[in-house]
Amino acid sequence: MKPIFVLNGPNLNMLGLRQPEIYGQETLADVVAQLTELAATLGLGIECMQSNHEGQLVDWIQSARGVAAGIIINPGAYSHTSVAILDALNVFEGVVLEVHISNIHQREAFRHHSFVSGRADGVIAGFGTEGYLLALRRMASVLKR
Repeated sequence: MKPIFVLNGPNLNMLGLRQPEIYGQETLADVVAQLTELAATLGLGIECMQSNHEGQLVDWIQSARGVAAGIIINPGAYSHTSVAILDALNVFEGVVLEVHISNIHQREAFRHHSFVSGRADGVIAGFGTEGYLLALRRMASVLKR
């Protein structure tokens, strides 16, 4: 089976350090380790990537065409600003699941809208880093159909 791309946007490399009262104590390395373990039990391959640069995320999304079965994406702040990421996702033919560690709808008003949600087949928000695991389980369920 084709792998699942797990893409993380700006500042997610600072998990565990940045506002732990909102984002928790786990690091991105912790999340990747948990995803890798779960993927193995689900019989899925994953490729986890993080960038603080919008263009790099767009390049990875474009490179997923024909290569990845799905994309799990936490675009970070680009959720609320990036039409470029939305446009790239609109060309991707696989499943797209959007993850947010915090509940963006309980935060500042500018965070309530996500451009990415316009393409996402599902959105998981407010479950902490466990949201990534929920997304991977959902991805496995959708792909087995």
